[in-house]
Parts: sequence; structure tokens; C-alpha cells
Amino acid sequence: MMKSPLYRDPIYDGAADPVVIWNREAKKWWMIYTNRRATAEDRLFAWVHGTDLGVASSKDGNDWVYRGTLPGLDIEWGRNTFWAPEIYWHEGIYHMYVTYIQGVSEDWGGRADMHHYTSPDLLNWTFQSRLNISERSIIDACIYRLPNGLFRMWFKEDNNTYAADSKDLYHWERVGLIIEGRGHEGPNVFRFKEYYWLIVDEWRGQGVYRSDDLINWERNGLILDQPGTREDDGTIGLHADVVCSGDEAYIFYFTHPERLTGQEPPSYTYGTRRSSIQVAQLDVVDGKLVCDRDRPFELKLMPPTCE
Repeated sequence: MMKSPLYRDPIYDGAADPVVIWNREAKKWWMIYTNRRATAEDRLFAWVHGTDLGVASSKDGNDWVYRGTLPGLDIEWGRNTFWAPEIYWHEGIYHMYVTYIQGVSEDWGGRADMHHYTSPDLLNWTFQSRLNISERSIIDACIYRLPNGLFRMWFKEDNNTYAADSKDLYHWERVGLIIEGRGHEGPNVFRFKEYYWLIVDEWRGQGVYRSDDLINWERNGLILDQPGTREDDGTIGLHADVVCSGDEAYIFYFTHPERLTGQEPPSYTYGTRRSSIQVAQLDVVDGKLVCDRDRPFELKLMPPTCE
């Protein structure tokens, strides 16, 4: 049985929105995440703002060590907010697309922009631009390369999934609406067992979509909607990242272990704010993506052999 929880942030205990990437310079896996301030007794939702990007490292994905927060991301003075990083490596450069909100808001109403940074080593970051792909707030970027060579970014806008395309990862052109209907966030795209998959956080588990071409998507079900029995895994799985390694696929997600369904801000405590990172194994059965979060498995993340 895998260690559970897989990881908890030792400073603020609010690790969320993980992205897991191989650090080619350090020769280790890095987990970079929204460093929510669960231990802070802030008003309303201020504890999910003013957040840095936390970093933990592991040689194989099993034992994670907290390393600190990413430096050098500020583009203006003051305490500001960074959410839900997406990191994509291409031709020797790491590209990070991260949600940015100026200041520390007490509610969810602040303007959210998508900022682009580049780095040669995951530590020294250069601000490139604020992406001009929407007049509205956008969050939760995901990047995957299309068969025609273009890079596609999926992102949340107005509780739906939209997309933009780029030839070079610097200049983006809006494509438009991709997934609508039930409200959701946190799109993540990957290829596993002959299909492309898109998962979205529907706040009741992860909605699943399947595609043959990364363009046309069909509904394929729901995963991480049923509670698990492992420690800190008895609630829905939130905002996930998938790592495909060899013939296996692993889903990294976070939970609010002590939060009851429908709990409102006045009843939030440290216990209901805190969050834990978990990992489970994915499979495809009869063309459907499935995840038994209680099934024992051996996690072996191997260094990627290609982009």
C-alpha cells in the first residue's frame, strides 16, 4: 500500500494543485504546488490568497522532502497571489504558466491573469508576459502538444474549459470553448493506453473526457468521486495532475480530509482548511478510464526519455 497521505506541506499544511515534473538538472522529481496558508487565521478566503509556490523533491515519487518556495516570481511590490502552476519542458527550457492575482483578497473576486515564466533549471525564473487570451479572469493552465505541432493550452474561464494555441510557447491565439456544461476547473491532458484523456475538477470528483485527436472530446465518466479508505483520503479528489511513466499512469491530487460536503466559510477551522497530497494508479478498462484509490500499487516514477 502506498504511503498516505503522500505529502503534507510542513509550513502551512495547505499543499494543493500539484504539478509533478522531472528536474533534469537535479535528477529528481519535483512537486510544485499552490502553498495555501491553512495555518493562518485569516478572514474568509484570505488564506488561499497571498500564496507562494511550494516545492518538494523525490528520487522516485515515494518520499517527498520540502525544499521551500520558488523565488523570483514577483513582478511588482507587495504580497501577491500565485495559484496552480503548469510547467512544460521544451528544447532545454522550462515554461511555467501560473495564475496571478494582485494582492491578498478575502474572497474569490480578484482579477486572475495567466503569467508566463521561463527557466533553465526550475529555480531561476524570468517573467515573459501576461497572456492576452481573454478579457475575463483565467486560471489553471495545462499544456500538451497537438499532432500538427502546435502547442495547446487548456484553461478555466467562467467555470468552463477554453483553449489557446501557440507555435512557440510565447505567443498564444485564442481557440475558444472546449468543455462546457457542469461547472469545473483544473483541466489536465495526457495520453495513456491509446487514447488522449482530459480530466477536470467538478468539485465532486474528476470528470473524464476521451479523444482520438485532442480536438474532439467525449464524456467518459467520473473518477475520485468515491471516498478512499487510506489516511486523509476519505473525501473527493481535487485538482489533479497525471504523470505517465513507462506503461503506467499515476494521478496526483489533493484532499481536504476534515471537510464535510457543503461546509461554508464561517465553519472553517485549521482542520477543514488543511489539505493533503495523494497519489493513485490509473487504468483503462473497456475503453473507460478508472481509478481504484484503495488498490495497492508500487509507484516507480522513471526519468522521461522524451519530451
